[in-house]
Amino acid sequence: MTRLVECFFDVGSPAAYLAWMQLPKIVADAGGTLLWRPILLGGIFKATGNSSPVTIPAKAKWLMADLARFATRYGVPFQTPVGFPLNTLSLMRGAVGLQMQDQEAFTRYVSLVFSGIFSQGLVMSDPTVLAKVLGDAGFDLAAFDAMTSDPTVKQALVAGTDEAVARGVFGAPTMFVGETMHFGQDRLDFIAAELRR
Repeated sequence: MTRLVECFFDVGSPAAYLAWMQLPKIVADAGGTLLWRPILLGGIFKATGNSSPVTIPAKAKWLMADLARFATRYGVPFQTPVGFPLNTLSLMRGAVGLQMQDQEAFTRYVSLVFSGIFSQGLVMSDPTVLAKVLGDAGFDLAAFDAMTSDPTVKQALVAGTDEAVARGVFGAPTMFVGETMHFGQDRLDFIAAELRR
């Protein structure tokens, strides 16, 4: 039985933020391995004909209230992000590039970005805001900017997004336990159950 959980995510997804906060413990408690798979959600939507649920006002209102209920259940801070939905292209290039270089830096970076967007109300897609947050956290800003402009990093994000589409992903977060796909942070109990088998 597989103990590997892959999670395809984009930092612009509030549901992916909640999964980021919960999945590590779920997988660790089961003795599994968690692999974060950065994707560009806009690319997923374009390739699959899907769109963000916030494009429907009534659904957007319900969704944010529902996500807030889950955040309360999990005991994590949550607020509707400013300027939502966000353009996450540069942010996700940063995630891919750091994951390619240094897993610890990747984890710190994604945590900072998720927290900035969904806990602190920061517009992390604004390069000035991102630079301030990363600089305060000790990241080398010149190296970060160079990395996000690297064609290899850009192609890696495209390749990861294309792979996700090929595997049936249509939104984020999408998790795989082996070949079994689970969509949405409200399906984490199914993942836990699979890992316990």
